[in-house]
Amino acid sequence: MSDILTVSLNPALDSASDIEVIVPDVKMRSLNAYLDPGGGGVNVSRAIRYLDGHSTAFVAVGGATGKMLLELLKDDDVTVEPFDGPGLTRQNFAINELSTGKQLRFGQPGPTWSDDDVKRALEHIGTCITPGMLVVGSGSLPPGVHDDFYADLNHVAALAGGKTILDTAEKAMVAALESATDPFHLVRMDRHESDVLAGRELKTLAEAAHFARSMIAQDKAEMVILARGADGSLIVSGDDCFTCKPPRVQVNSKVGAGDSFVAALTLGLSRGWDLRRAAQYGTAAAAAACMTPASKLCRLEDVEVLLKKTEIQDV
Repeated sequence: MSDILTVSLNPALDSASDIEVIVPDVKMRSLNAYLDPGGGGVNVSRAIRYLDGHSTAFVAVGGATGKMLLELLKDDDVTVEPFDGPGLTRQNFAINELSTGKQLRFGQPGPTWSDDDVKRALEHIGTCITPGMLVVGSGSLPPGVHDDFYADLNHVAALAGGKTILDTAEKAMVAALESATDPFHLVRMDRHESDVLAGRELKTLAEAAHFARSMIAQDKAEMVILARGADGSLIVSGDDCFTCKPPRVQVNSKVGAGDSFVAALTLGLSRGWDLRRAAQYGTAAAAAACMTPASKLCRLEDVEVLLKKTEIQDV
């Protein structure tokens, strides 16, 4: 078993195509096509592998699409802990309009889970966690799973001696932080999610830093990362506060940038790096992911180049 476990209740087959011009009501021929295993935790495990790291991906799968996803993960040399989930594993689609540079992204909700499915999953996850393991709770939740699932995951991890890193969408993020009985090891959120949790727009770094410190003071998390777009990320712990800003890159697709950040950050922490070094690595990985097409993730050679140009500044 590895030192990192990623959790994906709602993985997906990610399809993408390039189109010169999108025209309604007309059959359009794509110029190419991509198919990758996807979903938050899945992408984190894939990116960790691309960075010459190792993790175990707990993946709930179902039906023919689930089998295909497992085959694609095998091709990526990702260690998988499969879980027999309900229904068919979902499919997501992205269309890149080359004439404008715009990208249209379509995400299916996924199969509906029962309370028994959730209970079985948490019990299974608990058997995978070892003391000191970093457990990444990432991605959307399928229909039927209660919004505070990640709070329950965090509790299961804490009982087994693990540490949870949380990176999920707004509704699940809010519910997890409100319901958690144990502080998360680290929480990462984007600008919209932090504004929602703060109840106001965090216009300045000072306001964002104050909000992050308040989360730590309330025992919601031990470390907080607020993604702030082109301005990079604000990283706050009990004794440190700084920003990581990536260099400018040619953006081909932003799909997977956040997952690449979490992957590199988690890998760095698992290697015993301090928070600054791990966050710098994550920032470079996110920028590297933007350079790749469709749902492709970061490449190690790009990360190593961008890492030297990623700036850290005290706040």
